[in-house]
Amino acid sequence: MFEDRRARRQANRAFDHGEGVTRYRMREKAVSIGNDYWVDDSAGDHVYKVNGKVLRLRRTYSIEDTEGNRVARVQSRPVRVKDSMEIEDASGNRIALVKKALVGPVRDRWRIKRRNGDDLRVRGSVLDHEYTIERDGIKVAEVSKRWFRLRDTYGVDVADTTDHATILAAAIAIDAMTHPGT
Repeated sequence: MFEDRRARRQANRAFDHGEGVTRYRMREKAVSIGNDYWVDDSAGDHVYKVNGKVLRLRRTYSIEDTEGNRVARVQSRPVRVKDSMEIEDASGNRIALVKKALVGPVRDRWRIKRRNGDDLRVRGSVLDHEYTIERDGIKVAEVSKRWFRLRDTYGVDVADTTDHATILAAAIAIDAMTHPGT
């Protein structure tokens, strides 16, 4: 038990120091329907394009690589009691479900239920873009506005051992559910 706790602390410390981590830059409130924008890496190079699309009652965001190939899709699930969005891979297979739990007004709780693999937990303030995504207490991603001085911009650090497209899609889904209609 102590070894597990120590291993989690060491992994989180390495993550915090940027070891084995890739940073992406995203625009806040850019996930409005019909808006297209780029996700850039730390060097400022375009890595993914996000296309917001209107499809009936669903909010849909297609994530494409620089060649225009779809790598993931984020899609709302209409007529649900709990707000949720599905993440699909390039072939259209559901790989994750981002859900907001029904709790009190004091604190939001979010889960990323993955079809294959352990579920991920979101901790922190999603409204302020200051939160972490963890698997079994180990950080796999961190979202923060403090890394950039540009207004309406936030960063997403993703562990190299994690599927980057899924994490970025989850951040887009959380942003879309937290800031609807923006």
